[in-house]
Amino acid sequence: MGKRSKRIRKIESSFDKEKLYSLEEAIEILLSCPPVKFDQTVELSIKTGIDPRKSDQQVRSTVLLPHGTGKQLRVLVLTKGDNEKKAKDAGADLVGNDELIQKIQAGWTDFDAVIATPDMMREVGKLGKVLGPRGLMPTPKAGTVTTDVEKAVIELKKGKVEFKVDKSSVINNSVGKISFDKQKIAENVTALVSAINRAKPSSAKGQYLKNMVLSSTMGPGINLEINSIASN
Repeated sequence: MGKRSKRIRKIESSFDKEKLYSLEEAIEILLSCPPVKFDQTVELSIKTGIDPRKSDQQVRSTVLLPHGTGKQLRVLVLTKGDNEKKAKDAGADLVGNDELIQKIQAGWTDFDAVIATPDMMREVGKLGKVLGPRGLMPTPKAGTVTTDVEKAVIELKKGKVEFKVDKSSVINNSVGKISFDKQKIAENVTALVSAINRAKPSSAKGQYLKNMVLSSTMGPGINLEINSIASN
């Protein structure tokens, strides 16, 4: 193992890896870490007690983070007719149909989110191999297959995010940037945890939220006290 940098040693000395911290304490630790040359993403990782192999224990929904993720999304809307103008007026970055679908089929993915109207889904369904692995495939559950393209675009631009459990029963989501102040990060975390609690499957048994870790791109992972957040 190579010698650890001065920055890493300073980070490791700032907290106890085995301790459970309150949300406020964890945020303070991350914000006090030596800075790097870019605005790091702050992420929340939650280990759940559900079994993702069971169809009645899937956790997947959306939440509007009160302060957004700090990332300016490039939103693409696949639609036609009057909805094209509505999408553009709402702030969509890219709007179209057949021509854009052909570009995506050829491997183009220069966008962060995709919205589609139901009348486009027959063609959009062919894009699964390109969009699926990147988590960009529009779905009704995420609100990205809709006739109300205006609302969908505005919500995504404001900070609406999708969360879902992976094969390891874990939910990972961005909750802001290290440049956010403590209150904004805390309010985003609380909003996400509340939404995940509301999405608890009725068939889930035992402890639903088993542990939470708050981290930043180049910072440590801080173990959180679950009850203090989940009760908010």
